[in-house]
Amino acid sequence: MNTRDPLVSLSLDYPSCVFGRSRVIQADCFEWLGRIPENSLHAVVTDPPYGVKEYDLEQLEKRNNGKGGIWRIPPSFDGHIRSPLPRFTALNQKEREILRQFFTGWTKLLVPALRPGAHVFIACNAFLSQLVFSALIEGGLEFRGELIRLVQTLRGGDRPKNAEAEFPDVSSLPRGGYEPWGIFRKPLPSGMTVGDCLRQFQTGGLRRRRNGNPFSDVIVSERTPQKERQIANHPSLKPQSFLREVVYAALPLGEGIIADPFMGSGSTVAAAHAMRLACIGVERHMEYYTLSQAAIPKLAALTKPMDVTGEQLMLGA
Repeated sequence: MNTRDPLVSLSLDYPSCVFGRSRVIQADCFEWLGRIPENSLHAVVTDPPYGVKEYDLEQLEKRNNGKGGIWRIPPSFDGHIRSPLPRFTALNQKEREILRQFFTGWTKLLVPALRPGAHVFIACNAFLSQLVFSALIEGGLEFRGELIRLVQTLRGGDRPKNAEAEFPDVSSLPRGGYEPWGIFRKPLPSGMTVGDCLRQFQTGGLRRRRNGNPFSDVIVSERTPQKERQIANHPSLKPQSFLREVVYAALPLGEGIIADPFMGSGSTVAAAHAMRLACIGVERHMEYYTLSQAAIPKLAALTKPMDVTGEQLMLGA
C-alpha cells in the first residue's frame, strides 16, 4: 500500500475499495468529516438525500414494493416504467426545519475539511433549493451561483391529488424542466486573490473547457440512460455525461481530491475515475456501498459521452 497516497489517510479505519486514483469508504459522512484533517479536500460534488421521510427504511421498503408510500410512483407510458420520485412537497414545517438543521450541521463539519477556495457542487430541486442553499450559507460557505441542469423531468405537472377528475385542467406545480445545483466556495483568506489561492491551495476557481471557453452554469442534459440505471439501481442516479463535466470543472488545475460525502451507488466517483481524477466517496448504507464496488468500474468504462460542445469527456482513453 502506498502510504503517500492522501486517499489512504483519508480512509482512516473504514472499510474501503480502490478504483485507480479513487477510493470509496463505508462510513457515516458526519463522523468521517469530523475525523479527517483540515484542508484535505479540494472540491465536493454530491447529491445528498433530501426527503427526511423518503429515505426512512419503512418508506424505502414501500417504494421497493411499488406501493409508493411517500414516494410518487409515476404511471408507465410509451412502454416504459418510470422510476419512483420523492414527494418533496410532503414535508411539513417541522420536517423542513429538520432538513435545514441537517444541512447547516453538515456544512459546519465540511468547511474545516475543505481547502480555502474549494468549490462545492450540490444537487437540489426547485422546491427546496432556497431552504438548502440558505442552510449552506449559514454553515459557512459562500454562494457562488447555480448550475442549471436542463433536463425534462417527471416532477410536477400533476393534477390535484384526489381531485384529478374534478379539476382536469389544473396542475398543482409546473412540470420540472431543470435541476438546480448550488455552487458554493469556502471563503478565501482575507486579502488573498484567486491567483494566490490557486498557487497555494490549487483551488479558488473553476477549470475552463479544453477548447478554452469558460465552464457554463447551464448544461443541456438528459435523463439518466437506462443502461446506466441497469448498472447502478439508485433512485437519484445522475448521468455520466453530466457528472463528467462537473468533476472536470471542480478542480481548476486538474489536481487534488474531489469528495462525494453522499456517494450512493458511486456515480460521481465513476465520473472522476473515467476522467483520471482523484475522488473519495463516502456511503453509510452497506447496500449502496456494496453496489458501488460493481457499478463504478462499469459506469467509468461506458463509451465516451459528449459534452454540449461535442467534445469527448473521457480523458486519455
